[in-house]
Amino acid sequence: MPRRADLLAFAVLGLLHESPMHGYELRKRLNAALGAFRALSYGTLYPCLRTLLEKGWIAEAPQSSPGTVGSKRARIVYELTAEGKEHFQTLVRESGPAAWEDDTFDVHFAFFARTEAEVRLRILEGRRSRLEDRLENIRATAAKNRERLDAYTAELQRHGLDSAEREVRWLTELITAERSQPARETSRTSTTTEETPTP
Repeated sequence: MPRRADLLAFAVLGLLHESPMHGYELRKRLNAALGAFRALSYGTLYPCLRTLLEKGWIAEAPQSSPGTVGSKRARIVYELTAEGKEHFQTLVRESGPAAWEDDTFDVHFAFFARTEAEVRLRILEGRRSRLEDRLENIRATAAKNRERLDAYTAELQRHGLDSAEREVRWLTELITAERSQPARETSRTSTTTEETPTP
């Protein structure tokens, strides 16, 4: 599958890992929660669902729609299979550049609650490194072209610089929090041990 199709499949598997959903609800969640899919159409979603069904990663179960008495209309609900859960776990363990690019980072970040701590840290550090390189390039370009830029182009450049700096600060805070988690866990464990009376 193309890269964007792979990303959509990953997002669908992640959402279905939370609970079974029908197509309408999936599209709504993808549009609302994951910026990469704000303009997602059914024409893109349903081919993805068919592919996941063919691979055996999801299954469908018709459910009667509430409403008109005697209505035979059914809405298809999609749910994750055991193979789908296993494949999703494989995907959330990936921590290479594909997980921290502009068009993929947000989706991976959305499923950090189901991602191992070491993988989260590698993705966050990779993303920060990428943005720090971008900041360096923006600053170098700004210094070289400062006198030749019109006011609007310069303002746009400044906006890009501010946005990248903000994200680097945010990532640094997240990385610090991730690194302190084992210490907090150790501290909590030792405190519990100390408080437990010896029989």
